[in-house]
Amino acid sequence: MRLAAVDPHSRETMTFDWGSAKWYIQPDSVPETGLTFGEVVLNPGRGHDRHNHPGSEEVLYVLSGTGRQMLDDEEPFDVSPGDVVHVPRGVYHSTMNTGWTPMRLIAVYNPGGEEAALRGLPDFAPVPPGEVPRLRRE
Repeated sequence: MRLAAVDPHSRETMTFDWGSAKWYIQPDSVPETGLTFGEVVLNPGRGHDRHNHPGSEEVLYVLSGTGRQMLDDEEPFDVSPGDVVHVPRGVYHSTMNTGWTPMRLIAVYNPGGEEAALRGLPDFAPVPPGEVPRLRRE
């Protein structure tokens, strides 16, 4: 097996009304990997709705921006750069960007594959590898 760095421009971008996601490492695209690793961008004032991942735990690392994180239907708490959130398998959660700049997160699913469900969301639109997603104003 030949090992190499992953070129971010070689991956599609998943776009949604709330932001975008780019998955750099996935079980179906990187041989012999069992997890998913990617970057998620939440647009200002937007977030992803309450959901869960029955088959995977998730780890979120806040790179930039500020937000509110809900876990297990408890009261949401503030998150900011450097914060790490562990979401156990099957636990309901949501993340909301509370700032005026994009909120950037690293997301890891273990085991990988849960990101495939995002393709079924009604606001999903893929952006081909190498193309830049366009933000639209409401």
